[in-house]
Amino acid sequence: MSQGALVKRQFGHRARLSMSRAEVLKADGQAHAARTMWNLLHAWWRMMPKEKRTLANADAAVRQAREDIDFLAVLPAQAAQAVLKTYVQAWKNCWGGRAAAPKFKGRIRTVMSVDVPQGRDLNITRVHRHWGMASLPKVGRVRFRWTKGLPVGKHANAENRITGARLIKDALGWHIAFRVQTLEVSPGPHRGPDAGIDVGVTVPIALSDGETYEHGEWLTAKEQAKLLRLEQRAAQRKAHRKPGERTSGRLHHTYDQIAGLRAKAKRRALDWQHQTTTAIASTYGTVVVEALTIANMVKSAKGTIEEPGRNVAQKSGLNRSISGEAWGRTVAMLAYKTARHGGTLAKVPAPGTSQRCSACGLTTPGSRESQAVFVCKNLDCGWSGNADHNAARNVLHLYRMGLALVPAAGRAVVRRAKRVKPAAAR
Repeated sequence: MSQGALVKRQFGHRARLSMSRAEVLKADGQAHAARTMWNLLHAWWRMMPKEKRTLANADAAVRQAREDIDFLAVLPAQAAQAVLKTYVQAWKNCWGGRAAAPKFKGRIRTVMSVDVPQGRDLNITRVHRHWGMASLPKVGRVRFRWTKGLPVGKHANAENRITGARLIKDALGWHIAFRVQTLEVSPGPHRGPDAGIDVGVTVPIALSDGETYEHGEWLTAKEQAKLLRLEQRAAQRKAHRKPGERTSGRLHHTYDQIAGLRAKAKRRALDWQHQTTTAIASTYGTVVVEALTIANMVKSAKGTIEEPGRNVAQKSGLNRSISGEAWGRTVAMLAYKTARHGGTLAKVPAPGTSQRCSACGLTTPGSRESQAVFVCKNLDCGWSGNADHNAARNVLHLYRMGLALVPAAGRAVVRRAKRVKPAAAR
């Protein structure tokens, strides 16, 4: 693609909704109806013979269900059609080997959501600097938090517009996720320097040039104390519940408070990740990361009854810390943000990057003295420095040596490319 060419870009933007109690009840009713529609469609699909499982027959069944069941009438017709299309696409993904077969959606573990397929139905206007208004089918005119420029009004046309949206409810309330399509100029090659990245728990992100990106606790001390009290209260109330007895309203309320605090922590973590990855993508032309198999890193250490694991509690704490940092999400953000800035994201093999000395290139046992300090035990070297920056420099070195991972037949393989000269020698 030539520099300066116009390219079509599609992305999502999520904003918080400000709804009254009545509007919340209407949105909740639509979400429950959408989930029920999915379950009824799933039951119909499994009951029908294979030759009758067609889109036309499924569409007729959906229309008949909306006529026969009053509860489903609260769901807009276009939202019901979106449920049908999503269900059929789920089976196509299953047949293509990209996902598992569709399943029954439970009331508790299912995310409440409603689709708005047509962007023109939203009729979005900006009220002032911080708030906008959108029309939601069978809910009404509601406000949403305006935190990003959207192609509405005189800025909207056939190429720059909102194509649709989805209403999503989490522990913090209802949000709207816009689907935005824009026509942008293709960015030229990023002229910034190369950077290797080492991710960790103590230091979340360390760069090969000595830069670090750190964060504190996602919850304040007061919020952490409140979370601990709520978890203890929930455990006590759960212990007093008799076997087979329904969960009380008080326990449900406690669970909701716990979920709200955890959702607040996740929102702050996402905000930090977005700001950090944006800063990295805009500064560096080539970003190199390790190809980590995170699923293997967070496996339990319990073992079996015959061969029980060791340091199980310590490993569980480490697994929680690794999962909390969400390294995979950081890499995914870097992938599309570097592309938007004209940069490149590369992956290199992970083994040995933390044990190798970035000064002499040798791996000497005992060089990694602690989590933060690296002291090369090679008598001819003796280099010492920050362990995280040392690993990041090794990551960048592997890329410059031409060792890059490319996907092949569903797995990553090493490709030895043409040697890349260091930035100082260019």
